[in-house]
Amino acid sequence: MTDLISRVLTRRTARTSAGKEASRTPRESTWRLCKELSPLLRLLTLTQLAFNIGFYAVLPFLAEHLGTAIGMAGWLVGFVLGLRTFSQQGLFVVGGWLVDRFGVRPVVLAGCVLRIAGFAWLGYAQASGAVIGAVLVIGFAAALFSPAVESEVARQAVVWEEDGHGPRTRVLALFSVAGQAGAFVGPLLGALLLAVDFRTACLAGAAVFVLVLAGHLWLMPQHIPGRVRVRERGGARVLLRDRRFLALCCAYGTYLLAYNQLYLALPDEVQRATGSQAPLSWLFALSSVLVVFTQLPVTRWAGDRLDLRRSMAAGLLLIASGFAVVAVARPVGWTGIAGLLPAAGFVILLTVGQMLVVPAARAWVPDLAEEGRLGLYTGALSSVSGLIVLVGSAATGSLLDLGLPAAVPWLVLAAVPALAVALLPRRAPGAGAAA
Repeated sequence: MTDLISRVLTRRTARTSAGKEASRTPRESTWRLCKELSPLLRLLTLTQLAFNIGFYAVLPFLAEHLGTAIGMAGWLVGFVLGLRTFSQQGLFVVGGWLVDRFGVRPVVLAGCVLRIAGFAWLGYAQASGAVIGAVLVIGFAAALFSPAVESEVARQAVVWEEDGHGPRTRVLALFSVAGQAGAFVGPLLGALLLAVDFRTACLAGAAVFVLVLAGHLWLMPQHIPGRVRVRERGGARVLLRDRRFLALCCAYGTYLLAYNQLYLALPDEVQRATGSQAPLSWLFALSSVLVVFTQLPVTRWAGDRLDLRRSMAAGLLLIASGFAVVAVARPVGWTGIAGLLPAAGFVILLTVGQMLVVPAARAWVPDLAEEGRLGLYTGALSSVSGLIVLVGSAATGSLLDLGLPAAVPWLVLAAVPALAVALLPRRAPGAGAAA
């Protein structure tokens, strides 16, 4: 009887402690979460921050540099920017395969070396051929280290979850916050450096990657425990036969297509409402600030209530509602400050949807990936969805140019993420476990 009472009291104490811990979780700070992470996860999260600072210190100003300082024609500037996107996003799957074959450390180090060389080359490039070569090197560098870092963060997040620290999406949300913070700081740094010249901005970007390279040489383990290297071939065939994963890629691709409208449909709407595109910078800043300050609370809320599928579905429906807000307001024809309100509503709903979709999609990939092929699957998620964006953006551009009633293009864009909910795989880990 004494043993029975003891066991009951022990269970009750454990449940009480768990409840107290759960009640503390929503109030956890970003700093506290960072301290909970393993040294490797902290390194990878800081790497994402540094990557984006170095990248966005240079790339937002590339088109202006090519057009004015070098004197490239408009079509050639667009071609160069498209090559950069293809050499990065399109080749993520190659980088992911290399990670599975050779491990995280050598691929990250190779990517850093190539990014340093590419930025230095771009800073001194004057001829079109040199610029194209530098841009290709810069893009392929990201195709190496981004799948390496993202796949290892996803794998470590699963380990973190299995060790009882909480849902893996909290780690992946922090990773997104670090990336968004870098994307916010980078252009500010680049704008300051452009007061000297574009070359200085490029060399500063290269210097950031020198620091990242040194940090990984010093801190990245030669072999990460639990990481399995795949020696046999056939990964592409396995991936292409995985219908659940391809369905996830398609749904994630519709989110990326919607996000791309920040650069395609939104500028047209802002121009119509105000006669200028100057307010765009404030809307972009609004999106970045929302992610930096509310990503973790949103992820904690979703983790307590939604599994991965429901989280992605809710995010896609919020994104659809953002397009619908503009569609409903367009026939009214508001201008000035009032005309910007639908655009601001679109940005807010798109960003909140993004905060639900991105961590959930990245958290889902480890559950779908074949053993030892997480890098390949992580890279393929970006490459397949990037192809969807490429095709979808061309279609969107044509839709905006057809002279249809003002609300129609926005209604069509609203339908795309809404319909994508049906593409999501039917089975997902439960709420609180991996959501």
